[in-house]
Amino acid sequence: MGHFVIVADNFFTGFKRNVQHWIGHPNFELIRHDVVDPLMVEVDQIYHLACPASPPHYQHNPVKTIKTSMMGTINMLGLAKRTKARILLASTSEIYGDPEEHPQKETYWGHVNPIGIRACYDEGKRIAETLAYEYQRKDKVEVRVVRIFNTFGPRMNPEDGRVVSNFIVQALKGEQLTVYGGGKQTRSFQYVHDLIDGMIKLMNSEYSQPVNVGNPEEYTIGQFAEAIRDLVNPKATIADLPMPKDDPQRRKPDITRAKTEIGWEPRFSVMQGVEETVEYFKSIVDIL
Repeated sequence: MGHFVIVADNFFTGFKRNVQHWIGHPNFELIRHDVVDPLMVEVDQIYHLACPASPPHYQHNPVKTIKTSMMGTINMLGLAKRTKARILLASTSEIYGDPEEHPQKETYWGHVNPIGIRACYDEGKRIAETLAYEYQRKDKVEVRVVRIFNTFGPRMNPEDGRVVSNFIVQALKGEQLTVYGGGKQTRSFQYVHDLIDGMIKLMNSEYSQPVNVGNPEEYTIGQFAEAIRDLVNPKATIADLPMPKDDPQRRKPDITRAKTEIGWEPRFSVMQGVEETVEYFKSIVDIL
């Protein structure tokens, strides 16, 4: 889009190959950096996306996850304050916890277990939002907060541990697809292109309250497993395992605010996105 882009990544969950095609571009710079440490650069917009987002990754080192959301956010807000940059915080639907309101509006305060195994992520993102709005109130930092619902697409980590990557990789390898607790819990999945469009629209809008960005198409996990099996490997079987602790039962965004305030809604169907993601995984997964 003509911007000069600096990417800071510690590659805790990502890979340099994901941005390989930009390396050498005159408007692109890549820094290996952890936002838990201050970053001194001159910028006018900050997309603060740093944090492992899948349960296996954020539970691998929960204290590190909390530090990333807390100290990393303090550092990025401090950078925004110093450079007078606008900052977009990548928050999450996880701040709603196991919701008692369905679908979830931005005005819902959530139902989160503060000492559960997911709390390092859920509460980390909740405190990140608190920090953002305190910097806005006290220091006049321009903040934008996007609450991201389950997102997938090409270049996601095949060992991410999230539903979409799990099912596609299992089906490609001819393994059983694993659902938990009967697969009755629901999720709303969005394709990554839609998310990026929503973040750019929010960043460049004058709206500063939190905005849900997600696809309201709601699937049970069982339905989703069947859809991916039928697409990728109709011979694969589906196994049912015990439910993990604190796993939310329902998740679906109310996107009224996104539609009215930033003019955004999804353009891709879930299965369109799945087809493209399957093609990507085929190129990187060794088929057994």
